[in-house]
Amino acid sequence: MKHISILGSTGSIGCNTLKVVEHLGDIRVAAMAAGRNITLFTEQVAAFQPELAACADDSGAEQLERGLHSLGSFKPRILVGEEGLNAVATHERVETVVSATVGAVGFVPTLRAIEAGKRVALANKETLVMAGELMTAAAAASGAEILPVDSEHNAIHQCLRGERPNEVRRVILTASGGPFRTWTRERIAAATRTEALNHPNWSMGDKITIDSATLMNKGLEVIEAKWLFGLDADRISVIVHPQSVVHSMVEMVDGSLIAQMGVTDMKHAIQYALTYPDRMPNCLPPLDLAAIGKLDFEDPDTEKFPCLALAFEAMRVGGTMPTALNAANEVSVDAFLGGKISIDRIAEINRKVMDLHSVSQANGLDVVLGVDKWARETARLSLSATTSTASN
Repeated sequence: MKHISILGSTGSIGCNTLKVVEHLGDIRVAAMAAGRNITLFTEQVAAFQPELAACADDSGAEQLERGLHSLGSFKPRILVGEEGLNAVATHERVETVVSATVGAVGFVPTLRAIEAGKRVALANKETLVMAGELMTAAAAASGAEILPVDSEHNAIHQCLRGERPNEVRRVILTASGGPFRTWTRERIAAATRTEALNHPNWSMGDKITIDSATLMNKGLEVIEAKWLFGLDADRISVIVHPQSVVHSMVEMVDGSLIAQMGVTDMKHAIQYALTYPDRMPNCLPPLDLAAIGKLDFEDPDTEKFPCLALAFEAMRVGGTMPTALNAANEVSVDAFLGGKISIDRIAEINRKVMDLHSVSQANGLDVVLGVDKWARETARLSLSATTSTASN
């Protein structure tokens, strides 16, 4: 029986991972970690009975312990904070770690899993955006394998099976275009939180959904693709595909295009990563091409969606610039979700932080964490200045 651990079990990817585990039947969840949704986490721990459970803080741990006691369930070892995340990521019985936290909180535990030689099923794209050089060097040293769970990178991984690297011209990441694909720039600037969270195809957490609305999610995926597949910016493209049926493509040097298609459900990519290199029957319906009828493609509009252009720029600059961009984006997205800024201000704050950043090589944990801290503080200062100006 395989043993896995899950970082971020109560999020969209974490919940879908547990559904895949139930379907496959030969996988045991030995350790799991969650953030603030302790009610759901208590139900998950009671159902899957991991040996180790980690919460964000002492309050969550106490709530988990009380909840398990009221259910008459067993009590696992309970840890909190970064110590808990790292323990889940490096649990000795675990072969595969599903990294499904959102944002920079998953950076250090994912690095620890890689250093421990675990196979990492990576849904937390921010870890490679922040420190792709550090992560890939750690994987090379430990022999760890990084398998992408993002549907786009997972599709590329499938397209590249059996292909020679020197025969690949470029990879093409598909983007749904989000809820604002057909909106004008002026209308986007006035979008509400509810409108921005109304994704046409995917059900995701709030932060990722806003990133999809601004196309920053695709920008972060571009940077992630650089490290996952060893490609420079000129060999990574983005195309808008509103149906989200073609999850991504690979163009070969002879002009052939290899595409991976499937229903819009993350359980496919999760199961692929958990069972690789084997393929197993899943619980999803087959793709009905006749019912879909047609597939549309269009170039992304970086005038309406400047965050995508910022990500390409950060990737070309390299070093710690993607680290700074990622941190600024997390702060600005949180500000939009909190009603402090309009959605068009996200790109402006990200741009300002990038302009102020002095780039260095992202080759050490302290360097990466230092830049992450600086960029967050700088973004908050920019946010405060914006809020102060708006109120005068």
